[in-house]
Amino acid sequence: MLDTNLILQLIAAIRLRLHQRAVTVDDVGQEAARVLTLLDPLPVLTGTFPKNEHPSTRYLETAFATSNDTTDDLLATVRDVAFHLPWRYSYAKRSDAPGLENKMAFAEIIGPEAPYVSEGVCLGLTLIGPSTFYPPHWHPATELYYVVAGEATWTANGVSLRNPAGTFILHSSKVVHAMQTDQEPLLAVYTWSGEDIRSSSVYTKLG
Repeated sequence: MLDTNLILQLIAAIRLRLHQRAVTVDDVGQEAARVLTLLDPLPVLTGTFPKNEHPSTRYLETAFATSNDTTDDLLATVRDVAFHLPWRYSYAKRSDAPGLENKMAFAEIIGPEAPYVSEGVCLGLTLIGPSTFYPPHWHPATELYYVVAGEATWTANGVSLRNPAGTFILHSSKVVHAMQTDQEPLLAVYTWSGEDIRSSSVYTKLG
């Protein structure tokens, strides 16, 4: 079984990134500060971190080999625990995105159904394989991403932006957004906050 001190080190490393961004007074900085408030104190650990073999974990080693001076220290912390995180893909299969359930996954560390139980905030990692399209979707929660490895094109509000490692991306509540990776997998931290962090994403069309 994984030493949970390693999970605490990962959470601390993520919180440090949030602290660094929270000093900037803009929408992203305000959300980072809000999440930090919700993470204090740290929720109670009620679950465990057994070995995880979700199909998407085959992309982890490639992600770890991605060098970026901005995120190498955080990436090393993720690597210590990555294969014991609760990776899963919980959405129904889609005829317009065959095999997506084997190309991406989420590992929620803190949240309503995560090992660290919280009804106020979610914190976890997203892993998306190379050349993969995460179709347009929305959710009630406000979402903040921080790219740890790889890069992808995010589309929201009619604007598409290429976001490399070290970038924060904010999705307001109910904003429809999508992601597209290229030749490298994407590994990113995510947080959810707001009045409803339990409702899953709803697939839709960009608009």
